[in-house]
Amino acid sequence: MTINVDCVVIGAGVVGLAIARSISLSGKEVYVLESADRIGTQTSSHNSEVMHAGLYYKTGSLKAKFCLEGYKKLQKYCSARGINFNKIGKFVVATDEDQQKKLELLQANACANNVTDTKIVDEKFAKSIEPELACYSALSSPNTGIIDSHALMLSFHGDIQDAGSKIVFHSPVVGGSLSSDRVVLHLGDKEKSQVKVRWVINAAGLWAQKVAESIEGFPVSKIPRTYFAKGNYFALKYASPFKRLIYPLPGRDHNVGIHITLDMDGRARFGPDIQWVDQIDYSVDLASEKFFYQSIRQYYPALKEDSLQPDYAGIRPRLSGPGGGFNDFLIQTPSDHGSGNIINLFGIESPGLTSCIAIGDYVASKINALESI
Repeated sequence: MTINVDCVVIGAGVVGLAIARSISLSGKEVYVLESADRIGTQTSSHNSEVMHAGLYYKTGSLKAKFCLEGYKKLQKYCSARGINFNKIGKFVVATDEDQQKKLELLQANACANNVTDTKIVDEKFAKSIEPELACYSALSSPNTGIIDSHALMLSFHGDIQDAGSKIVFHSPVVGGSLSSDRVVLHLGDKEKSQVKVRWVINAAGLWAQKVAESIEGFPVSKIPRTYFAKGNYFALKYASPFKRLIYPLPGRDHNVGIHITLDMDGRARFGPDIQWVDQIDYSVDLASEKFFYQSIRQYYPALKEDSLQPDYAGIRPRLSGPGGGFNDFLIQTPSDHGSGNIINLFGIESPGLTSCIAIGDYVASKINALESI
């Protein structure tokens, strides 16, 4: 069976769905090809569900740009659609005087990214709000929040269908080839279908590099190496001692550290740590529990033994490995690789959830601009 369509988005995670929504709203028919049996089965459902304010990212980077723009668009979209989100705020804590300078540098970075509502508070003020918190000082980010990411993805799915596009499950892309004006994709579904498409958006997340490699004629030199950064999460067995998110200062490998986050029901969990892995494995590494207790007690010393239980794990696609530098999003257009109407999204990790609508609008605008040339 051969299908002809304007545009294919590969991957039905939150970013792929947001892209498909934006392109569909521009008037094009879109097929979202998803290898699983439902939306958001991988990175999109294995994260902290945080709406980031934009504190951490290198000024001028795509992460900084899309996080700030995406936060505003996401808040507006969720408010209009009745999707639960809550700006509960965040403290990034310095646990001793030696960390104070790092906290000030983080605030300066936030300001450079046009995040101007942060404030450094002293221990007395922080503890007046969060009595269980141990710190020397804290950077308050009042607009950091949490969101029901599953409800968001369901809403995107509805928008895609309402616009006349569709999501096709059990449809892994196993290969492809380039022609003069089309990309031909080969699917691993029961019918061994082919899709002839004008535009391919590769939003396959952890598998984006493998998808690009499978398309005959696409230059291998333009495909960056991928690294899998696994993060474990442990849930707190009792009610949260905190009303807001509590983060340590960022650690090595640009990891934001083992923080406490809350879900929409107020359930508390800690994570993620960072483990470099070669295979996709979502089982929680129980050996990391001791490290969790040690890390958490730096800012929550009252944490008792046997208070944590394994919850879930997530895996983030990174473009550099251990000891590597800052990882920005890589959105690769035809002008970047010169090989057909393919847009690749590589290294889409946090703040991908916060940035999703901004990324979707960006990709749709790129297609419109290239077609008008």
